Amino acid sequence: MKKLTIEWKHLEVEGETCDRCYDTGENLTQEVKRLNRALQPQGIEVELIVTKLDDTQIPQSNVILFNGIAIEEILNIEVSENYCDSCSSLLGKKIYCRTVTFEGNEYEDIPAKAIRQAALKVLGLDKAKNEPEGSCGCSCNSKGCC
Repeated sequence: MKKLTIEWKHLEVEGETCDRCYDTGENLTQEVKRLNRALQPQGIEVELIVTKLDDTQIPQSNVILFNGIAIEEILNIEVSENYCDSCSSLLGKKIYCRTVTFEGNEYEDIPAKAIRQAALKVLGLDKAKNEPEGSCGCSCNSKGCC
């Protein structure tokens, strides 16, 4: 069976994480389940590894790696940072955390669509993006088929 390993790195302080990391974690958990349902019948397993970081590793927080490659190296994603009220509350000092710009929008969490696109691209299964808009991706080319 072919395997895709997705590693998510995030700050954790006494069992708590910031709001944006929490939201990324929720998106990631759902996408890994969705990907496994779709890909296991094709002989592909998606494994999620969660790496907890401490306050000395904040620049690495909310990073997702696909087989060791950062999502921003796979997709057209720009990484920036802004003030994170949630991390600042957790750590008791001003903290600036990662943001990502994906498809022209800035996000404080990593959106599910970006996670799915990166996974499929790493696996070489992103060809469906070339299908006509509205197509389900199968040979019938009708809307709502699949």
